[in-house]
Amino acid sequence: MINLYTKEEIKIMRQGGRILAKIIKEIAKHAKPGITTKELDKVAQDLIFSYGAKPAFKGFNNYPAVLCASINEEIVHAVPSNRKLKQGDLLTLDLGIKYKNYCTDMAITLSIGKTDQKFKKLIAVTKKSLEIAIKQCKSGKHLGDIGWVIQNYVEKKGFNVIRDLVGHGIGKNVHEDPQILNYSPSTGLGIKLEPGMVLAIEPMIIIGDWEIEKTEDGFGFRSKDRSISAHFEHTIAITKKGAKILTK
Repeated sequence: MINLYTKEEIKIMRQGGRILAKIIKEIAKHAKPGITTKELDKVAQDLIFSYGAKPAFKGFNNYPAVLCASINEEIVHAVPSNRKLKQGDLLTLDLGIKYKNYCTDMAITLSIGKTDQKFKKLIAVTKKSLEIAIKQCKSGKHLGDIGWVIQNYVEKKGFNVIRDLVGHGIGKNVHEDPQILNYSPSTGLGIKLEPGMVLAIEPMIIIGDWEIEKTEDGFGFRSKDRSISAHFEHTIAITKKGAKILTK
């Protein structure tokens, strides 16, 4: 069942989304060579509580941390650890919060210091794919339209879309229906979008092959061929006037 949210509920999620965007921006400032992802997790937790919010990920499907901090070949859900960031790494910060009983979810990928030109292109293409996907989020459009524009754009740029991980509905819970694929054989497929839907759109793009595997801790996912990936995500609401980005 897909939940439809009222203007008042979306307004609360917008408040939470603004807080989440500020928190992500602050965590990114701490992401420098030598810091561990566990230290970044502590920064995230302290910031969340300082804003009167709660972590949305900790305890969800037994996830043990507040922040997902994925490095290089890790795609999503990497548990913060004593692994130190190094010059040239790509780091994905993925964070969800619950504010006034409603969830928002956001992710960014950033480079740690100077990095390879191809990695910079990967980040830029992934970010742009999210932007063009959000433009498809209008009442009357289909979920397949989102996946089609992401896949079409990304593959023209020489990269691949991760197939086995998806975006999702969000609101009272951090993961709700529907699942949102980042690829599609054509437009016009899947359910129609309508006002009141709140969606987490999150393209995950990779330099190499799109096949993935679980990491040893059972939570994270990484590329089978160990190629580098990037990930951007916004929580958006479908309105009569188009998509409203809640996490900025």
